[in-house]
Amino acid sequence: MKKLFAVCVLSLIAVASALADSPVAMSEGELRRIDQAGQRVTLRHGPIDNLKMPPMTMVFRLAEGVDLEGLAAGDQVRFRAESEDGSYVVTALEKAE
Repeated sequence: MKKLFAVCVLSLIAVASALADSPVAMSEGELRRIDQAGQRVTLRHGPIDNLKMPPMTMVFRLAEGVDLEGLAAGDQVRFRAESEDGSYVVTALEKAE
C-alpha cells in the first residue's frame, strides 16, 4: 500500500512539473497602438486561453526586453500575455506571417 501511495505521489509531482514547465501558447491579434514611451501597446485580440480572456481591445504593459522594432499600428501580431502583479503583461510579441 505504501509503495502504491509513493508511486501516485511521484506521478502527481511529475505531471505538475510538466504543466509548470509548459510554454504559454501564443495568441493572435492586431497591434492598434504603441505608446510614445514604448512601454505599452493596445491590442485588438482574439481569445487569450491562458488568461481565460475573451476577444477584446485593451492596453497591455510590455515586459522588459520585448522588441517593437519593425512593428507598427495595423500589423497582425502573435503575442504571449501573462498576469503579473495584478496587471496584464505582454512577454513576447512578433509580427504574424
